[in-house]
Amino acid sequence: MKLNSEDNILMEKVLPPDEQEIDVELEAKEKKYLRGGAVNLESLKDKKLKTKVASREKFFGKSAKTAAKIEKWLLPNKGGGLETDGLEKTWHIDQLKISKEVDILSSRKLYDVVLPDLGPYKLDFSASGRHMVLGGRKGHIALLDMMDLKLIKEIQVRETVRDVAFLHNDQLFAAAQKKYAYIYGRDGTEVHCLKERGPVARLRFLKNHLLLASVNKIGQLHYQDLTHGEMVASFRTGKGRTDVMEVNPYNGVVALGHSGGTVTMWKPTSQVPLVQLHCHPGPVSSVAFHPNGHLMATSGKERKVKIWDLRKFGEVKTIDGFHAKTLSFSQKGLLAAGTGSFVQVLSDSSGDSSHKYTRYMNHSMVKGYQIEKLMFRPYEDVLGIGHSMGWSSILIPGSGEPNFDSWVANPFETSKQRREKEVHMLLDKLPPETIMLDPSQIGAMRPSRRKEKPTRGEIEAEKEVAIEAAKSIELKNKTKGRNKPSKRTKKKKEMVENAKRTFPEQEHNKAVKKRRIGEDAAAELPTSLKRFARKK
Repeated sequence: MKLNSEDNILMEKVLPPDEQEIDVELEAKEKKYLRGGAVNLESLKDKKLKTKVASREKFFGKSAKTAAKIEKWLLPNKGGGLETDGLEKTWHIDQLKISKEVDILSSRKLYDVVLPDLGPYKLDFSASGRHMVLGGRKGHIALLDMMDLKLIKEIQVRETVRDVAFLHNDQLFAAAQKKYAYIYGRDGTEVHCLKERGPVARLRFLKNHLLLASVNKIGQLHYQDLTHGEMVASFRTGKGRTDVMEVNPYNGVVALGHSGGTVTMWKPTSQVPLVQLHCHPGPVSSVAFHPNGHLMATSGKERKVKIWDLRKFGEVKTIDGFHAKTLSFSQKGLLAAGTGSFVQVLSDSSGDSSHKYTRYMNHSMVKGYQIEKLMFRPYEDVLGIGHSMGWSSILIPGSGEPNFDSWVANPFETSKQRREKEVHMLLDKLPPETIMLDPSQIGAMRPSRRKEKPTRGEIEAEKEVAIEAAKSIELKNKTKGRNKPSKRTKKKKEMVENAKRTFPEQEHNKAVKKRRIGEDAAAELPTSLKRFARKK
């Protein structure tokens, strides 16, 4: 019995049951990493554009398959989440019910620290999520180890603290105080006093560029390089005072929210904003960026939270009836919004590019607590809350990345590993010029633009305009003997001749073709060269 070619193809497609199940699972994971639907190449008429888009789609497909295989075979842990049966809703599950179902180590991450005389508190987590720095409005600064739940160091600066931020690792952190910004070490010693910035309102650190960005009370934006201490850029925003500042982790662009309802995006090599996006009719309360850098969430005083797609600068979702004082995205894309003593967490239920954010969890603080700052802890299903009476921590299942990369952020790194990582960060540091809206354009070739040659009529028109402009120039009155009419007329003629020289004749612009010197050209040659002309 012989099989034809079609039967052989069918036999190759039929896989064992185990391999079929794995193949279906990989296809499902691959869809999660694809960047939306494929582009219709048939609708593109430009051949160069069609080839470029086809190669880019092929690259995206390969990267999605690789990411799906890595998730299947190399990532040991899977992310969790809340699942309900029947008519039960996930936002009806409170922290008490969650704490009864989780393990002992996870239940320890649910706590509330009350310090009413030193708040409200701002907080920040290190890149690995192991350490947290706290800054109380009344001057209390504390550094904590979240894995062991112990206090490393606390100091009282005896003046107002407006914001805190970790630098490149957990050994240094910055604090925005009453008059200046200060940098402190892990043991609480003052390392630097940054006086050039003035009274700083907000601090953010750009880890890939090792830049400390800040905005002060009068609306000045500063970028300072921490490797050599020089100020890279300093300019006025022109929008007045702002208390809203956030960094896009995808491209390093700094976003500021202003009282006029606009969000401006900045880079240190530009004196004007890259983008001015009118988001709200009133003042902007908070701004947050998705880890992939393509989504931005904003909140306004008109009790609305809006989600924007930065690839097209269009609004994709509006959530009414909720005024959020602070916003924060988790590593898995959950959005937390806090106002007063109430926290609401939203999740993308669609799982695709439609971004259908719906209510996921609710949490009510003790009456009287006023939320100041929300921030998800990296690589943990934990949401940190800084409020007027201290700080709290709640469990949000499915918010953190379950697998950490030890080359990027290692919660268990030793002092030797930290030193090696610091050297590599200095070697891999990106210059400020690489901060742009689309960093994928770095290294790409700029398309060549051929200059179109002007026509003879256009040259003549420009020539007439230049001559008229030269004739209309009024000459200054010179001293005696230099202001004669003859000299003024001569000067006018020189100006007109100079204007004509900028427009050479059309015949001179053309390339002179090589001609063979023969009998026809012999008559045009000078007498001394006629004997060299070719004869019959």
